[in-house]
Amino acid sequence: MTINIRILYVDDEEELRFLVENQLTTEGFFLETADDGDTAIKMLKENSYDIILLDIRMPRVNGIEVLKYIKKQKLNTRVIMLTAVDDLSVALEAVKNGAIDYLTKPYEFETLIKAIQRVVAK
Repeated sequence: MTINIRILYVDDEEELRFLVENQLTTEGFFLETADDGDTAIKMLKENSYDIILLDIRMPRVNGIEVLKYIKKQKLNTRVIMLTAVDDLSVALEAVKNGAIDYLTKPYEFETLIKAIQRVVAK
């Protein structure tokens, strides 16, 4: 299946980035990756993405700060949080700052695909 959806996946865990990149490109998505929030913000200044898959706990700039940047800049992108942080207050803060979904690690690949499909359908 070929899908013209541009995805930015931001996570400091290299092995997980590699795995998700392989899985999503196999599904036909265009995917770029960043290893921290600072790099993600630099990429957002130069490129546009339909969906951002965003971790919360990362060095230098965390995922909530990236969300705040996206909201402040009024970027036309949808954010799905992919994080090990299983905390309701953090999830609510993420949604308040524009996240459209919140998946906790570990998650099933099929769950991620369904979340992406829901975002694409909106």
